[in-house]
Formats: sequence, C-alpha cells, structure tokens
Amino acid sequence: MSPADGGRPVFGIAIAKAGAATGGLGQMGSKAFNLQRMAAAGLPVPQAFVLGTEWCELHRADPGGTRQALHEALVEWTRRLEQACGLSFGGERKPLLVSVRSGAPVSMPGMMDTVLNVGLSDRAVRGLLRLTGNPRLVWDSYRRLVQQYARVVHGADGAVFEELVAAALARAGVASERELDFESLAALSAESLEAFADLTGAPFPQDPREQLEAAAVAVLESWRSVRAVEYRRLHGIDDAMGTAVTVQRMVFGNAGGTSGSGVGFTRDPATGENRLYLDFLFNAQGEDVVSGRHAVTDTARLPLALPEVAQRLEELRHALESAFGDAQEFEFTVQDGRLYLLQTRTAKRTPWAALRIAVEQVREGIVAPETALARLAGIDLESIERRRVADEGDAALARAVPASIGLAVGAIALDTKACERLAARGRPAILVRADTSTEDIAGIAAAVGVLTARGGRTSHAAVVARQMGKVCLVGCAALRIDGKARTIAFGGTTRREGETICLDAENGRVLDGEPQVVVERPEGLLSEVAKWRAGQAVA
Repeated sequence: MSPADGGRPVFGIAIAKAGAATGGLGQMGSKAFNLQRMAAAGLPVPQAFVLGTEWCELHRADPGGTRQALHEALVEWTRRLEQACGLSFGGERKPLLVSVRSGAPVSMPGMMDTVLNVGLSDRAVRGLLRLTGNPRLVWDSYRRLVQQYARVVHGADGAVFEELVAAALARAGVASERELDFESLAALSAESLEAFADLTGAPFPQDPREQLEAAAVAVLESWRSVRAVEYRRLHGIDDAMGTAVTVQRMVFGNAGGTSGSGVGFTRDPATGENRLYLDFLFNAQGEDVVSGRHAVTDTARLPLALPEVAQRLEELRHALESAFGDAQEFEFTVQDGRLYLLQTRTAKRTPWAALRIAVEQVREGIVAPETALARLAGIDLESIERRRVADEGDAALARAVPASIGLAVGAIALDTKACERLAARGRPAILVRADTSTEDIAGIAAAVGVLTARGGRTSHAAVVARQMGKVCLVGCAALRIDGKARTIAFGGTTRREGETICLDAENGRVLDGEPQVVVERPEGLLSEVAKWRAGQAVA
C-alpha cells in the first residue's frame, strides 16, 4: 500500500512517566482512544500517535522541566510515524505533514485548540509540490498553517489575517477562499508570513520539529483556556482530568474538486431520526466546517459528485453504531475521492433526540433497556417537550438553517455580557452573532436561543448549543449586525438589542415578537421507557 493510500498502520502512545497505565480512555483521551478502536476495526484512519493525558499535568506543574522529555518523545514517535507512512517530516522530497489536536477523556467539542498542516516550511513547500503536483493545495495549506500557528501558539489577533484574506478575495473578485487560484494563495502566504513576523516579533519557524513542539505545548495549555474552563464548570467535568495530544498524518480535503471535509452524525442529533445527518464542504479542511465561520453549502452535491463516497458514508454510519453501541458524531476528510475518518465520539443530542434514540436502539437490538435507561438517567424526561408555532403562516423576518428543534422567544443580545445582563433581570435572551463560535460558551449557556449569520449545523458551537437544549439557527444569510448601533437587520427590517424575536427551529424561521405556541410531548416514547422501568422493578 502506498503512502498516499495509508501505508502501514501505526497507533502508539507516548508515556510521560514510568509506571503510567497505557492504552485506556483516561490515558489516551477519547479522541485517540476511539481512533485506535476504529483503526483496529479496519476503518480508514490516518496513522497517528498520542501524548497521554499525564503530559498535561506535568506541563502545568513544571513547563520548563517537562520540555526536554516532551521534545524527546516527539522526536521518537515522529520517527515511527515517518516509517509507517513512508514520508519524511518536513522533508524536501516526500514531506509528512501532521495535525496536532487536543483530546480529553470526556468530549469537549471545540473548547481546546488544534493546529493543522504542521511541518510545512519554505523547504517542505517544494517537497509537497513535487509529491502532489498541486500548487493550489500547497499554498493554501501553507497560509492556513501560518495563520493558525500565529493565533494558537502565539495568541495573535486573527483579525489581521482575516483582513488579508478579505483583500485577496477583493483583488480576485471572488466570494470564498476556495475560489482563489494558486497564484493568489501564494501571494496570500507571503503576506501572512510578513504579518506573522510583525505580530510575533520573529519570523515563522522553518524547523518542523520546533513547529510540532510549540503546537503540542499550545494544545496542552488550551486545557486552561477560558472557554475550556467554563465548559467544564457548566458540565461538572474534573479540572484534573487533563487533555491528551493527538499527532496524526494530514490528509487534505483542500486538494481539489474531488476532495473536501465534513462532519456526520449517525442519527439526527436534533430529532433522533434514524438517518445520516451531514455537513460537507468541497475543497476545504475540517476547520472550515467546525469553526462556524463559513456557510456549509455542499452537502446536497456530495452524492451527485462523489456517489461512491456518499454510499461509503452510509455504510460507515451503521459500522460506527455497531462498533460503539451508540449514536456517533464523526469527522471525515475526502482526498482525491478517498475517504478517511479523523475522529468519532458519542453524539451530543437534544433531550428529545436522546429519548428517541434510546427507544429505537432498544427496538433495533443495539442496546439493552438497562443500558438505555442509564443513558437517560441525567435527563428530566417529564420536562421533554417540543414547541411549535400555532400558525405556521406567520410571516418570517428571515430564513436560516435549523440546528436544533423547538422555539425560543427572547430579547436580542449581541454578546455574552448582554445575555448575562438579561438573564440576571429574568429576561430570556437570544444570542445573535455573526459566527457560531465556542468563544461564546458563557453566552450560549445564558441564552435560550442562538442565531448566527454564518456557520453550519455541525459547527462545534452549534453542537454544544444543541446538547445544552438551546434553540439554534445558523447560516441566516439575510442577517446583518451593527455592533456599534447595537442593532440587527433583515433586509429592510431593523431591530434593536433588547427587542423580542422568536427562533422557530421547526421551520428554520426568525419571527417577530412572541407567537402563539403549541406544545407536543413524546408520550409514546415515554410509555416505552415506563415499561422498561416496570420490568426492572419486577425483576
């Protein structure tokens, strides 16, 4: 098998201290643990290794003292990864590029950092050009690395790079980075390298091992980021748990028209319906889908352009549920028509969906009633309801993509502080933002609903909002936000912060004021759960 097709599989764990347990969920983190399970099951997973969770605590306690051990572990395991892939990390002929990702034992979508395309440099650019013959892929990947490395490793202001991208789009007369040609992307890479030096006071590092080590440290430190700490507080997750760091061979969704990236759920996480729930972007990397900064527009085109990939995804959804025994959320990349799985985790879902999935998986024989009851233990089943607009003919201010179910009525709030002020006064708030971002975790928690102009229904922030039971609409193309005037507009209609709107996730609408509501209860599903409990009582 050639390196492009996956090569010899490897999945190892770099241990920080003698006597540490190896291979378990607590040691590897959920991301790496599940990748290992998928690789063992023969599913298409790029080679990887993981720095175990104990590195996180060791680094926190003694950052300087840990660096030499971390350096040695990365050198050793990168060498093994090179051997498995038949590629050379940062090499001039067959360069290996890697992603560096976080992964706690408990899933925390989007709360910690990731750096992609690590290993690219001026030297490796030439090698990737020789290896792929795809200059657009090379320059797009380089500018992405420089921009992401500046933000994640150095904490630089991403607005500078956003301005560079906007200027490049204006010069080329196109609407999206995916439409830029290789010459435009080469120029953007050069501008990004200059901006990096201006922002950080040093040139972009050309040593791939320096890049890798700094990216790994940044991922470890992101365990203590504001959004990660707030997420753990909201969900009662132990601060001492720590994150692992997964280093994985890059596969490229930005390699052209038969490539792309996506996020899938094996069942609808909003309703629980037993169908593939998918977001996909052609010629894109995974961050484009999960970041919430881009409209996700290519899902319907996938089965038309790549029918074999679409069929394989349908097969994989059943394989993943069979292997893991629960509904899964998975990230994937398609490179030149070949599908790779990058991660899977237990799907976060609305309470309504949790109930339906539990009942239907018992019916299908996937889980026993006892297991289903355990999964529902943290949910107040008596409070589960689905709210609908009584008159569905009500005129809409705008249309958007529903990322949840139900209705939310509240006052417009343009940031987290406004949400918290409204909540403190007993007023429900609708958080209105340009993007779905996990930086807004505290605002999402304080709000009853979330409305965004951009982003997809599988972005990390939408996933978190849905799991928290918040009504969420994304990709509202008509929405315009004026932060200075504290207003929002839909076409010619303007509303001020504090005025009331309604999010109708059943029909993907933004409505004015407070409509009449019909409440639905899942009585049939609840009666089945009652029978399970009665059976347990008899036993």
